[in-house]
Amino acid sequence: MYLDTSYIAKFYFNEPESPRVRELVETADTIHSSLWALAEFHGVIHRRLREGSLSPNDAHELSSRFYGHVREGLWKLIPVQEALLRRTSALIVSAPPDLFIRTADAVHLTTAQEAGECEVWTSDRHMLASAAYFGLTGRSV
Repeated sequence: MYLDTSYIAKFYFNEPESPRVRELVETADTIHSSLWALAEFHGVIHRRLREGSLSPNDAHELSSRFYGHVREGLWKLIPVQEALLRRTSALIVSAPPDLFIRTADAVHLTTAQEAGECEVWTSDRHMLASAAYFGLTGRSV
């Protein structure tokens, strides 16, 4: 199973879809994501800190929990190597002009493809719409 950062964040934060995402995580054998999610998840923490919905202590606690889960193997983060970025770049440049694809989404989608996944789980509407171009099925709870 491949989760993008939006779903990893839903695992830690209480959002409308969070209970269903947690159930999904609990039923999975292996959960892949890109190592890119490491930086993105901390960007989410910082945004919530900046907006005032998260205290500095809570931000530190969530970061520690996330790192602990990475160490324990809950999240299998796939390294972002040069070859993956070159493949991502080639796919972006050859994408149809009307496909709305952001770089981070393309990195996630290429990583999922390289990991041998058939589906990618996300709440990001642009990533869901782009998944087919990468040979994947976009899924959402």
